[in-house]
Amino acid sequence: MIGVVYLGNNPKTQERLKYIPGQLVRMTNAYKDAAQICTPHVANEHFIVFFERNVRSEDITAITYLRKKCHNVYIILITDNMSNEERDIYMKCGINDTILAEASVTELNKKIQFISDRENVLFDSERPKYRILKFKIPLWKRAFDIIFSTLAIIVLSPIFILTAIAIKLESKGPVLFKSKRVGTNYTIFDFLKFRSMYMDAEERLKELSKDHNQYTENHEDEELKTITAPLGEQAEQDMIDMGMESMMMIGDEEIMLVGDDFVMAESDFSRQKEEQNNNAFVKIENDPRVTKVGRFIRKYSIDELPQLFNILKGDMSVVGNRPLPLYEAEKLTADSSIDRFMAPAGLTGLWQVEERGKGGNMSAEERKQLDITYGQTYNFLLDMKIILRTLTAFVQKENV
Repeated sequence: MIGVVYLGNNPKTQERLKYIPGQLVRMTNAYKDAAQICTPHVANEHFIVFFERNVRSEDITAITYLRKKCHNVYIILITDNMSNEERDIYMKCGINDTILAEASVTELNKKIQFISDRENVLFDSERPKYRILKFKIPLWKRAFDIIFSTLAIIVLSPIFILTAIAIKLESKGPVLFKSKRVGTNYTIFDFLKFRSMYMDAEERLKELSKDHNQYTENHEDEELKTITAPLGEQAEQDMIDMGMESMMMIGDEEIMLVGDDFVMAESDFSRQKEEQNNNAFVKIENDPRVTKVGRFIRKYSIDELPQLFNILKGDMSVVGNRPLPLYEAEKLTADSSIDRFMAPAGLTGLWQVEERGKGGNMSAEERKQLDITYGQTYNFLLDMKIILRTLTAFVQKENV
């Protein structure tokens, strides 16, 4: 078990730490004493240090001393809100994480358990002194991904060719569509799909309304504003090539947030931010911008097949949590959501098969919780079950 040390003199925090289940927390208000406590007496002995924020200059001295004397500690700064400048200073000194000063016993315990479960990653002696929490895909899973994706690409190559020809015959534009997605460890990569939308998709945006988004609560008196200015998939691709995949300027003022099948003004995004934080996922139903070929390949999930190349490259896995567009991922960075990204990103996953089993009716919160559940419990047997369920449920019940 990892040892836990509290460095500070806040009675309320001390009281809460005393009630951590099955954990004896050693208390001190002197950083040299904390360093002495954290000196390892046996091999692979590790410590979590809850550091109560105080005067910045004194904190810097204490954290620097702890880092110099102890390479086996994970420092969590107990603090209220900080400016970006302050956060950068503390991070450079060597803190690994932060937690709010009013955190409950449950929240403190969850933080301890979260770190303990990843002890072999966080406290690897071969890693640099200042470590960042990072998920590493198991060897068995990576080996399966390479074998599966290679065989699937070979077997499905006729479908790849026929789909490419059908897309080209129906509408002008590239066969493949690339969008920036966020996967494991919040890593951003180019996510591949067969193009399923018309190149004049911007002319069809006016047909969309807030009711099309299955993950947004219905409000009869409000409408979701989308742009009608020219913007097609090729324009989005040009933006990606220029490094502006997540936002663009319309005229001289308005900033637009862009996903692979969704566009929203930043002003509308800000106005609806509180609601969107509870509904972080976007899913368009009966999208009028989709081609006839696009509807077919979406219905049978053929549009997802190019992601086999993402899997072969290592961007994602066969089974995992769905990679998210940038504007969705940035709303899932709180402690309650971070476990979603400490797991493999995948072509299919737990929420996909569960959603189709429920007829496509699933809230954003249910989806997020299934992602977190998968990240905490995945194994080879569970992956095989999900793959088998995917093969029997790949025909979607709804037109999305």
